[in-house]
Amino acid sequence: MSATLIDGKAIAAALRVRLGAAIAEISETHDQVPALAVVLVGEDPASQVYVRNKARQTKEVGMRSIEHRLDRDITQEALISLVSSLNADPDIDGILVQLPLPKHLDEAAVIEAIHPDKDVDGLTEASAGRLVLGKPGLRPCTPTGCVILAREVLGELSGKSCVIVGRSILVGKPAAFLFLEQNCTVTIAHSRTDDLPSLCRTADILVAAVGRPHMIKADWVKPGATVIDVGINRIDAPELGEGKTRLVGDVDFAGAKEIAGAITPVPGGVGPMTIACLLQNTVLAACARRGWPVPEQIG
Repeated sequence: MSATLIDGKAIAAALRVRLGAAIAEISETHDQVPALAVVLVGEDPASQVYVRNKARQTKEVGMRSIEHRLDRDITQEALISLVSSLNADPDIDGILVQLPLPKHLDEAAVIEAIHPDKDVDGLTEASAGRLVLGKPGLRPCTPTGCVILAREVLGELSGKSCVIVGRSILVGKPAAFLFLEQNCTVTIAHSRTDDLPSLCRTADILVAAVGRPHMIKADWVKPGATVIDVGINRIDAPELGEGKTRLVGDVDFAGAKEIAGAITPVPGGVGPMTIACLLQNTVLAACARRGWPVPEQIG
């Protein structure tokens, strides 16, 4: 029997509906709405698409979207100066610097310049520290989306075995702490893990975040497991025509869906959740900064 497909588009859309209701409540109560500032440097086509989608969805849920489109030759000093001005702007609740940045810019230094209370990507050292220590703060969007998708399928996650393949600071490591917060028993695996297939077969929840197309084979999946595929890899697709490509995940989807209980497709699984969780973080940041109670729709 084929696995249940975890429809990230539909789950993200439902979250945006709840966010819209929360923002309407905030507007009525406080006569203000949260504001997200997005900084785009250069003209990378993929980044432009991401920023356009973020701006559109920000406005659709009723928040303010402020875009700063900068020349790719901007200096490090000028970019950090802009971030500092956004930190100081009381009307801005969230700041997102679209990555990747041009090679002459120090991404780590730019991200670290964002005030943690406005770090809606959850990438600063302060945000990472709050996550590790279990303190309130803004959590990285993609790992948060993974947890939401798992809970959508399984409900209560307490006691589940969760294996995360991938140890990046963007997904693997924060995902481990977020699943720990759900009282899962968490193992982080990677390319040097001994007998990785056997370890993966112990997982009730298998999260693939390695950036290698189809690395996780069907026989690595425990029957009935929930598989969350974070990978987005573009591969050649000669069957679609000369020079054509297609997107695939880190999991052999065709095989794994015959064994798993539930699985995310690529695209249409984790990806839509990332932007929805970014919007949610912006609302949470606004409430924390301004002393507003978190609306029950997202509380």
